[in-house]
Order: sequence, then C-alpha cells, then structure tokens
Amino acid sequence: MMRALPEVFLRLPFAHRALHDVAAGRPENSRAAIRSAIEAGYGIECDLQPSSDGRAMVFHDYDLGRLTAERGPIRQRSAADLARIGLKGGDEGIPTLAEVLALVAGRVPLLIELKDQHGQMGVTDGVLEAATAEALGRYGGPVALMSFNPEMVVRMAALAPDLPRGIVTCAYEPDDWPLLRTETRARLRDIPDYDPAGACFVSHDARDLDNPRLAELRAEGAAILCWTVRGREMEARARKVADNITFEGYLADIPA
Repeated sequence: MMRALPEVFLRLPFAHRALHDVAAGRPENSRAAIRSAIEAGYGIECDLQPSSDGRAMVFHDYDLGRLTAERGPIRQRSAADLARIGLKGGDEGIPTLAEVLALVAGRVPLLIELKDQHGQMGVTDGVLEAATAEALGRYGGPVALMSFNPEMVVRMAALAPDLPRGIVTCAYEPDDWPLLRTETRARLRDIPDYDPAGACFVSHDARDLDNPRLAELRAEGAAILCWTVRGREMEARARKVADNITFEGYLADIPA
C-alpha cells in the first residue's frame, strides 16, 4: 500500500546534498554538511552510489574526480577504500549511508536519492537498492526514497514497502540528457510510472513547474517537491506550485 509523505517533508526545506559550503569546509554530502543542516533545522537531501562490496555510499557522482583527488568509478572501490578518500574542501572521507543514519539519528527528515545505475533508466542489478534497504532496516527516523529511475523505485517498494517513495522528474531536455535515448526521454517526461511505483510524491525540476502533468498528479493526491532552488526569488516562484523545495547556495526560511 502506498504510504503518504509525512507532514515534516512538506514543512522543512531540504538542503541539497546537505548544507554544503566548500569555503566553510563543508563539501556536498559530507558529515560536516549534514551536521550543519541538522543544527540549522533543515531536512537533508542526499545521494547514494554503491561501493564495490555492496555498501550504500553517500555520494552524488559516478566518478570520484570532481569531488575527490582520486579518479575512476566509485562503484569500483570498496567502502573501506572510499572512507579513506578525502572529499575536496573538507577533512573527511566518503561516508556510508549507515554512518549518516547514525549521525542524523532521526533529528531531521532525510530525502534519499538512489542514483540510476543503468544509464538508460532501466532495470538495474539491484545492488544499491538492496544495500539501501539493509542500511535502513532498523532506522526509525523520517525517511523518503526517490530516484530518476522508476525501476529502482519499484524495487524499493518490494524491499522497503513501509517507506514513502517518489520519482525525481524533469522535462528531460536533450541538452541535459544527451546520453539518454530519445524514446526514453519522451516516456519519462510524462511520468508514467508514478502509480506502478506506488509513489506518493515527485521531486520535479524547479525550472519546469508549469508542466501540466504536475497538476494532474496533484489532483490525484501527489505531493509536489522540487529541485534545485538557488535563491529567494526562485523560491517564491517555486512555492506557487510546489509543496516544498530542495535548495542550495542560500539559507531558506523555515516556516513557523
């Protein structure tokens, strides 16, 4: 049965990849950025990639090069190796999801994105989904799961049926998704997998909130979140449509 998105996910703005600021020593998805988000009272949006030994790692990119001094796919390194690889702009390695859950300890909601592992938004090998479910098995804090890849959301429905699920969505413009097949972009643009995935929300590109499909989903009871808001003016526009925002680059107001 589809589980509704708890109220806290509609109230607290979500810090994109946690409250990161490299200039302040808080790289994205780092423990420092997570601690800062908790202290500020924000929800935390974070990303998951798998290690070579099947652990869910809190890291956005497929390759280590942008965020660390190492290069190569994160998927080819063990969790122990990744823990020793320092994040640029900080003094710590890449954390596991289990470590982040222990750090957050239910104090703020977590909006967790599983990164597509297929390249074409198809069925994956299930490693990241299984690792995510295992890490979350004993966690009691507020968590919602989402992915651009609807097949991953469907799999999470089987592995963690009690957790609310959503699909990350956008206009799928060719310039933004040059490696995705034209027919795949066209299909995903219409968000056809919302019901099969048992989703209760979407997190949609804030630049595309006039998409009529969002109005249809809202009428059916979906919560509408959006990404990534980068200033107060953009936030004001987004909130005319979206129930909540994921933000970065400024400090969003927390409703009373």
